[in-house]
Amino acid sequence: MKKYFITGLLIWIPLVITIWVLLLVVDTLDQTLLLLPIEWRPDRWLGVHVRGMGVLLTVLIVFVTGVLAANFIGQRLVRIWNELLHRIPFFSSVYSSVKQVSDTLFSSKGEAFRKALLVQWPREGMWTIAFLTGVPGGDVAKHLDGDYVSVYVPTTPNPTGGYFVMLPRADVIELDMSVEAALKYIISMGVVVPNGKAEQAAERGKRAVEES
Repeated sequence: MKKYFITGLLIWIPLVITIWVLLLVVDTLDQTLLLLPIEWRPDRWLGVHVRGMGVLLTVLIVFVTGVLAANFIGQRLVRIWNELLHRIPFFSSVYSSVKQVSDTLFSSKGEAFRKALLVQWPREGMWTIAFLTGVPGGDVAKHLDGDYVSVYVPTTPNPTGGYFVMLPRADVIELDMSVEAALKYIISMGVVVPNGKAEQAAERGKRAVEES
């Protein structure tokens, strides 16, 4: 009974959580429909609420924004828009910080979160996976003697929380592992082993359940 119950949980828990997260995202994006006039909303002319229409609207808005911002006139409008936002008290400080982070993360030329590293943390002799975020700059770099890198060390199982540290480049090991595989490894607390070994780990877990 115990073996069958645990096997059932292993099947249903990932499925239920995945559906719940997807529905949460869809319902959140559906709120973009409130930007439309009442007579233009799909609920009005379809006579029924269709889940996911807000997702299509969000994708369309993002795509059109990217197309408009890619030409000369659009780039000029974006610069004017950014200058106006930077002049708003209090709002400008938050907006500029968020924009700097987003520009760094999503820039095609940047190195942020594009390499998985193996570092000793929280002390020598203990190893964990981290992500390269760049190199120290500004006044901080003046006080560091040698070649240093900026590293983000995520926590488990929630990788959105973690620590920002600066380490000598010689003390970090670059892994032959994608960022996605490294995140799965961290979130699963080492259960989902990268490089095609997840099946072996799952099989070992199954045998452990049967033996118990």
